[in-house]
This record gives sequence, structure tokens and C-alpha cells, in this order.
Amino acid sequence: MSRPSSDLRFRLTTAFQRYVANPLTRRLPSHTLLETTGRVSGLPRRTPLGGRRVGDSFWLVSEFGERSQYVRNIQADPRVRVRIGGRWYSGTAHLLPDDDPVARLRTLPRYNSAAVRALGTDLLTIRVDLTDD
Repeated sequence: MSRPSSDLRFRLTTAFQRYVANPLTRRLPSHTLLETTGRVSGLPRRTPLGGRRVGDSFWLVSEFGERSQYVRNIQADPRVRVRIGGRWYSGTAHLLPDDDPVARLRTLPRYNSAAVRALGTDLLTIRVDLTDD
């Protein structure tokens, strides 16, 4: 069961991301985006995020685990697209609950990792196996 402080942090953070941060960063052509398929609407949903490409995989950590809307979309349909450096890649997302997300964050971009650690309440590692689009 979640604590009231983590619920408040979740609500405040997701409201800020949804209405302020995400609309702005989605417009930046070089910002990394994850495109999932909405589990109810079937429409593409684009989420700005941080992570790192390593070989043919893209790694990221969700700060709210299975509570994140994009994670719930991945659970319904793991086929995704990722925009890295302005180029789109198709891929299949894998939720990795057995991976150590804190250790994983140490291998990812510092600024985003610090924000995820500071705001996150239920960290979850995700790997996207990429193919060229």
C-alpha cells in the first residue's frame, strides 16, 4: 500500500509533467520520445523521457513503475517507437522488475537520473529492443 506522501508526490509530479513539462519537451526536435499505443484509445501517445542507447537497446527507468501511463500502455502492447537524436526506431519494450533500477540510473544520463531518483517512488527498469524504422 502506498504512503500518503508518495501519493501526493505522484499526483503533483504527474500533473506537472502532463500539463507543463511534457508539452514543452515534446516540441524539442532532439529530445528523446517514447511512443506507445494508448491502451484504451488506440492512439499514439508520446512521452518525453531520458535514457540511453546501448547497442541495439534503449534503457530507461520509470519513476512511478506500473503507475506510469506509458508503462501501463506497454503492458497492453509492448510494440513502441523511440525517437533518439531526431531519428525514430521501432522496438519492443520489456519491463524488468528484477533489474536494479538505482544501479541502472548510474549508467544513464546524469540530469534525468537525478530527477528520477528525487521524484520517483517506485522505480522500474525498461529495456527497448530496437530495430530500424
